[in-house]
Amino acid sequence: MSSFGTQTKCKACDKTVYAAEVISAGGVNYHNTCFRCSHCNGRLALSNYSCLDGTLFCKPHFEQLLKEKGSGALKSSSR
Repeated sequence: MSSFGTQTKCKACDKTVYAAEVISAGGVNYHNTCFRCSHCNGRLALSNYSCLDGTLFCKPHFEQLLKEKGSGALKSSSR
C-alpha cells in the first residue's frame, strides 16, 4: 500500500501538520504552536522539553513532577 496522499497529524490537535510547521519529538509530530507544556501551557522547544507517557512538560514542571512522585518511579525521554 502506498503512503502517497497520507497526511501527518498533530498529536495535540489531530489536524494536518505541514512540513513548514512540524516539530517532531520522539517520533511524534506536533504543530509548533501545539508543542506546549501540559501543566503551564508554555511553548516548548526541542532543546527544553521532557515527555512522560506521551505527556509533554517544560523542564521546571517535569522536575517538580519528579520531586512529587519520586525519581525512581519515573522514566522520561528528556531532551
